[in-house]
Amino acid sequence: MKTVAIIPARLASTRLPRKMLREIAGKPLVGWVYEAVRKSPLLSDVIVATDSEEILQACRGHGWKAQMTSTTHRSGTERVHEVSNSLPADVYVNVQGDEPLVRPEQIATLLEVMHDQSVQVGTVKTACPAEEISNPNAVKVVTAADGRALYFSRATIPSDRDRGEPRYFKHLGLYAYRKPALDFFVSQPESTLEKIERLEQLRFLENGISIHVGETPYDSVGVDTEEDLQRVAEILRRR
Repeated sequence: MKTVAIIPARLASTRLPRKMLREIAGKPLVGWVYEAVRKSPLLSDVIVATDSEEILQACRGHGWKAQMTSTTHRSGTERVHEVSNSLPADVYVNVQGDEPLVRPEQIATLLEVMHDQSVQVGTVKTACPAEEISNPNAVKVVTAADGRALYFSRATIPSDRDRGEPRYFKHLGLYAYRKPALDFFVSQPESTLEKIERLEQLRFLENGISIHVGETPYDSVGVDTEEDLQRVAEILRRR
């Protein structure tokens, strides 16, 4: 498969202002993500898709491939779709711009899901650490026996009514799409559950598009808050 990774990166983040350009050990966050993704040997290309001239120039100054996209996009998936219109590929990988700890092994797990030509959308889960089970910033996912996602939520799912100690799975910010799935996504309005949860992947589920989920033993830390940024900085310093 010709596989292209696209990293949506907008400057106007709300919970952590200008987080794409916040520096860790002298390098902006978006650069850590780009260089981590580039380590995967399974990718034909890696591109930062941004709506910010400032991010574009920062990327180009470091030799990171970047492309300007529309300022009107409401989601990272819409930004990935714009790039897909001018860049043919079999699979498009969407790596969230706030995932600096992404690993080649996680990308490999994601692409294993896409080896089945019938799969239109794929993503990845990992065992949810106990301290993140009730954290709304750690999105949980429940899946069917065949790996299809049943639901994604910021809530703690499944609900442990009888103290049965279920396994909880955390959803990681990695997606893989075929072009028809991206075309379908942008043709649909924001869905009801997508608005409620603020999770764009729910637009696929609400419209009957299955999302297949691979499991990886490798966790990650998405940067949504100042606390997350400092936590990631400490992990990267130890590495």
